[in-house]
Amino acid sequence: MKQPLWKRMLSYLFEIHIESASSEHNPHLYVSLRNGRYQLSTANAIYSYEDLYDNFLEAFKKIDLDKFKIQNVLILGFGLGSIPIILEQNFSKKYHYTGIEIDEEVLYLANKYALPQISSSIELICTDAVNFVKLSTSKYDMITVDLFQDDVIPEQFEQIEFLENLKNHLTSNGILLYNRLAYNEEDIKKSKHFYKDSFLKVFDKGQYLEVNDNWMLLNRKDILK
Repeated sequence: MKQPLWKRMLSYLFEIHIESASSEHNPHLYVSLRNGRYQLSTANAIYSYEDLYDNFLEAFKKIDLDKFKIQNVLILGFGLGSIPIILEQNFSKKYHYTGIEIDEEVLYLANKYALPQISSSIELICTDAVNFVKLSTSKYDMITVDLFQDDVIPEQFEQIEFLENLKNHLTSNGILLYNRLAYNEEDIKKSKHFYKDSFLKVFDKGQYLEVNDNWMLLNRKDILK
């Protein structure tokens, strides 16, 4: 849904509330307009912010996307489609996206506010990411993991089995980006523990990037420029 120009201009001065929603997965969902972009937030976290979703934007800047023949991308935790928006608007990339999102309300908001801005091919599936990677047999050139419930990553997305299923869905030269919080000392402690004790057991050539208040875990160091 396109907002009038005057409202977009005002959003550079202050945040403008657009729509609220709630679901069993997210009791508090807010769509607002900030700096001319749609932002999807919960009580304690930002789920999407178009091309200003900096954790993925900064990570993509450090990856030589032209080096890899990327065609199919799996997005676990679609939100309002920041990842395809960033790749289209900032890197001129058009891929085929499969977006997995458990929350029907988020998908409703994505269809309303995000998809009209995206020209790439997108298939959205309303299901749990754990079940999808367990049951699907598809392979992807890139997988992005952005799975939060408010500001917490549910435990099922930190299990070795989940990580191994992610690995099985990657093509031989595939790229994985796994988003973690690093906002405070407790977040950093949890992310370090997960990275060393779980992530590297599955992706032994892994690397992490510090991007603002997040860590982005990568399956391989050689994908970096």
